[in-house]
Amino acid sequence: MNSPPYNYPVETVRYGVSFGTALAIAIPYVNNQSILWAIIHGFFNWFYVR
Repeated sequence: MNSPPYNYPVETVRYGVSFGTALAIAIPYVNNQSILWAIIHGFFNWFYVR
């Protein structure tokens, strides 16, 4: 009865976070052709996800 309302394996969550970070880096780079914006979006993605 004390189990959390969700029961996702840790690997699935890590894969989702990694995939989200890859998207957060790839999309701004394709749109803006700027490595700086891609790095900034990838960095702030961690704050958004956590």
